[in-house]
Amino acid sequence: MMTPRNVADSPIVLIRGAGEQASGVGWALHKAGFRVVMTEIAQPLMVRWPVCFGTAILEGSWEVEGIQGIHLDSPLECPRVWQQGKIPILVDPDLKHLPQIRPDVLVDAIMAKRNLGTTIDWAPLTIGMGPGFCAGKDVHKVLETMRGHNLGRLLNSGYGEPNTGIPEAVMGYTKERVLYAPVAGIFEAKRRIGEEVRAGDILGLIHQGEQATPVQGNLSGVVRGLLRSGTTIVMDESSDVRIKVGDIDPRFIEEYCWTVSDKARTLGTSVLLGIIEWMNGGK
Repeated sequence: MMTPRNVADSPIVLIRGAGEQASGVGWALHKAGFRVVMTEIAQPLMVRWPVCFGTAILEGSWEVEGIQGIHLDSPLECPRVWQQGKIPILVDPDLKHLPQIRPDVLVDAIMAKRNLGTTIDWAPLTIGMGPGFCAGKDVHKVLETMRGHNLGRLLNSGYGEPNTGIPEAVMGYTKERVLYAPVAGIFEAKRRIGEEVRAGDILGLIHQGEQATPVQGNLSGVVRGLLRSGTTIVMDESSDVRIKVGDIDPRFIEEYCWTVSDKARTLGTSVLLGIIEWMNGGK
């Protein structure tokens, strides 16, 4: 566990977003001894919420693989939480607290497929994860998040690979694994994460007043992710972005539901490498 002395001396890393991939980055950087603080929206859409530090927004605190995130109302409380060896989580999607936090490093890990306002001057080192960022213009570095040969590569100029809209393949399944909301409304989970399901099973309902629209699975496997009951789903008709509500893993390995994914670990390690390289005088 970090001691008060080396906590106070370590760089501050602000991670914008506290979803699945962002949590993998936060987990890795915290393990490496950095003072990590994460921000989220008030009602986060998290399918794999058991492995998301953003769940602390709803629960008050949440643990991911031995590391605890604590929901705070003010950034002034961050030093106390850092001293406890935990990660502060703030509701601050627009980063209004940025002047108070004054991070050494800022990582935009919202994974929105586009830049939602992050600028290169927000911190001495800024890293944008995924498509929509231009290294050398919007941020200092872009982290490639597309699975394949370049996953985890840090770019010092230009853009990462564009979003294909196709989920990663697991045992040959891509789009079949992921469940999307057919309508807007209030989600009600009818199955639990870690439960085995069969193709055609109803995993949830989306309520619109007295009407309920079922959300059915497309293949057999383990429910790896599912929105929490009570989550509000808003549909933007002007956007082609679909709202993900569930994820089925055809490998039938329940353990994978409760641990940081291979992709999130890879991205976390890459961000750590980028920060260390920068601290040592590299680009």
